[in-house]
Amino acid sequence: MERNSKVRLQFDSDQETAPPMAPQLERDIVIPSELMKLETRHLPGALKLSQEMGWPYRLEDWEFAATVGRGLVLEQAGQVIGTAMSWIYGKAFATVGMIIVTGPAQGGGNGSRLFDGLLEAAQGRNVLLTSTEEGLALYKRRGFTAWGTVLQHQGLLTTAVTRGTGDGVRQATISDLAAIQAFDERATGMPRPSMVAALADVGKVVVVERDGRIAGYAISRRFGRGYVIGPCAAESDQDARLLILAQLSKLHDQFVRIDIYAEDGLGDWLESLGLQQVSSATAMVKGQRPVSEGSAHMYALANQSFT
Repeated sequence: MERNSKVRLQFDSDQETAPPMAPQLERDIVIPSELMKLETRHLPGALKLSQEMGWPYRLEDWEFAATVGRGLVLEQAGQVIGTAMSWIYGKAFATVGMIIVTGPAQGGGNGSRLFDGLLEAAQGRNVLLTSTEEGLALYKRRGFTAWGTVLQHQGLLTTAVTRGTGDGVRQATISDLAAIQAFDERATGMPRPSMVAALADVGKVVVVERDGRIAGYAISRRFGRGYVIGPCAAESDQDARLLILAQLSKLHDQFVRIDIYAEDGLGDWLESLGLQQVSSATAMVKGQRPVSEGSAHMYALANQSFT
């Protein structure tokens, strides 16, 4: 319960000498809000908040995020007025996102309450996030520093995308999962086996093989207005493009979204396929940024919250 929330009743201090009229009653009522753990019952309210922000999340997207992560909500008079979520990757890293406060409740410290709750739950881990321009000031005050830029590309895929034969890309099988999880850890520098397994379970996975071993993977799944491609991890720009093309070849006339790192230079290529850049965001970290292993590299994000 918010400690500063209160109901204040102020009466005339000396009613015996007051004029012969009804005593004046001033009520200044602040409805209390409570910070609590995100539960299934909160998800419809969380969906309304994301719709208020213009985010294309479906209820299924919130359900998936809650299944693989954990969250906080601010509830006021039975209504969800704020959300914040985190995803834990081993003992050293966590990511945070989906931090929303409804318009009427903004400016009263509610965003800080939610965010501070996430940092406390991270228990000293290095924390990563992707920030819009509006959130930069808050995160910098909390000790976050910028390290990169994330570009959001999307659009209706009307371009006929074809892929060549003999490129080493194939559909993944269940027996590939352990190798995919290991490659993901090399590419991100974070242990994310549960996240990768959950994404593979709801999506379609392709892998690229080099010298008899898995040297990259990409997942496409339903999300928002259509489909999202990501994660996509590989050992080279060329293999990343082959993996993305393999996924795009099955999504003709579908709405497709891909979030990439600007430093990798895939933006112009995606735009040539009809996936226009619609926004950019800042990748930030509090603490130590994870380090990838060898030539493994993450090219496309699962989304900007999971990273």
